[in-house]
Amino acid sequence: MAASPLFNSSLLPKPKPSKHRNPKVNGRQSPIIKCTTSSPSIFDTNDNNSSTPSPPPSVARAQKHRRAADVNIRDEANRHCSTHNFSARYVPFSSDPNKSTTNEWYSLDEIVYRSRSGALLDVQHDMDALKQFDGQYWRSLFDSRVGKTTWPYGSGVWSKKEWVLPEIDSDDIVSAFEGNSNLFWAERFGKQFLGMSDLWVKHCGISHTGSFKDLGMTVLVSQVNRLRKMNRPVVGVGCASTGDTSAALSAYCAAAGIPSIVFLPANKISLAQLVQPIANGAFVLSIDTDFDGCMKLIREVTAELPIYLANSLNSLRLEGQKTAAIEILQQFDWEVPDWVIVPGGNLGNIYAFYKGFKMCQELGLVDHIPRLVCAQAANANPLYLHYKSGWKEFKPVMAGTTFASAIQIGDPVSIDRAVFALKNSNGIVEEATEEELMDAMAQADSTGMFICPHTGVALTALIKLRNSGVIGPTDRAVVVSTAHGLKFTQSKIEYHSKEIKDMACRFANPPVQVKADFGAVMDVLRKYLNKPPKYH
Repeated sequence: MAASPLFNSSLLPKPKPSKHRNPKVNGRQSPIIKCTTSSPSIFDTNDNNSSTPSPPPSVARAQKHRRAADVNIRDEANRHCSTHNFSARYVPFSSDPNKSTTNEWYSLDEIVYRSRSGALLDVQHDMDALKQFDGQYWRSLFDSRVGKTTWPYGSGVWSKKEWVLPEIDSDDIVSAFEGNSNLFWAERFGKQFLGMSDLWVKHCGISHTGSFKDLGMTVLVSQVNRLRKMNRPVVGVGCASTGDTSAALSAYCAAAGIPSIVFLPANKISLAQLVQPIANGAFVLSIDTDFDGCMKLIREVTAELPIYLANSLNSLRLEGQKTAAIEILQQFDWEVPDWVIVPGGNLGNIYAFYKGFKMCQELGLVDHIPRLVCAQAANANPLYLHYKSGWKEFKPVMAGTTFASAIQIGDPVSIDRAVFALKNSNGIVEEATEEELMDAMAQADSTGMFICPHTGVALTALIKLRNSGVIGPTDRAVVVSTAHGLKFTQSKIEYHSKEIKDMACRFANPPVQVKADFGAVMDVLRKYLNKPPKYH
């Protein structure tokens, strides 16, 4: 759609902690760590009576030298590679792990997407090995890597490498130092519209390609890079996408020199999303179907050709996406929020957040996990309908058109994962109509944000739960913003131009046309300045 004529031209503050937000984790004494890089990455442990104390910080700084001009950060990382006994593998996903009797598992170096029975796979870490180090050790290790340029730990994902892909060589990692995204205190929105003083927005869209998909794609493409170096039969990487997945895939593949193939539903994504894979050199197929149709085709193609499947059917991506949950805890100084609200389409992300929080609990970094909320667009709401039915038999839906195009999915791949995450976090599912999500987006933007429609869906869920009293005024809530608003400027233009059929666009703020005359300008300004504030 063409732009409206109206638009044609001629360090985070911290609320005071309350008593229930300072979880104490009891663990044994942390081992002493000897490091050869600026980030602790070598698991060389000694007893607490070591006779080799660390030098004072001032001396340590004086001893540090800039690397030689002919040495890059990869070379530096290779000289200081760590040794440890951590490992991970694929296992069939089970909604009841305690009753699982299968011994089926696969190496992460195998190209496999489902179990023998057709179930989804999950990445299972050797938790016994990880538990050899207590929660304080892991907190200190992760904190020590934030803001560094040490390869690959400058990435918010790879700073948790031991919990993501522990066995991959650092030289195989493909990273844009993604993650470490802003956790924004939404002070005005919370106070003005919700009566909340502790509302936060996790801006995962402030990332390399403008969405949270970078977190998972760095992991997947790194593993593909490893497989190709091992001469495994992988000629390229392919995905079906509603926009953001294809942008992330094409960028990371381009960085590694790996061909990428993208299946997009024709005329169903924004131009900003479409241009990203094109610009990054992907082979783009625009197909006359919806996302579910594209997903069916890419699964058939990858079964016949040596193209690696990059959709969230592939559980590797969830390993990267779970680090956003760990980051939230880290940014709160390892205090647990009460609520985390995540938009849901294909539903891998809600499980990824659960997995990140749960690992932190199991490994002693925190003592509980937050309640999760999955927010869906009403035009594509199979999980919401499943939840409202009391988790009876799941029924896919035909997804209708929604401004939250990235979650316009009626038959989500990760439905079982999502249900498991919500049941085990005392979770809730909410929905947002098109008018509700667009109004919420406009309200948020009016307070200084610039969010995507999907974040509007999550904010609508928050508004409903707050109005019903489920979420209290002093609860600490985190809304996950999954993409940058700049990817969705056309929807904002249509809203503020009041061009959306059957939508009141209550918070539209179109520009005022005025003659180039001092008196006319003054009249308009006086009228504007004498009006009460618009957003109440």
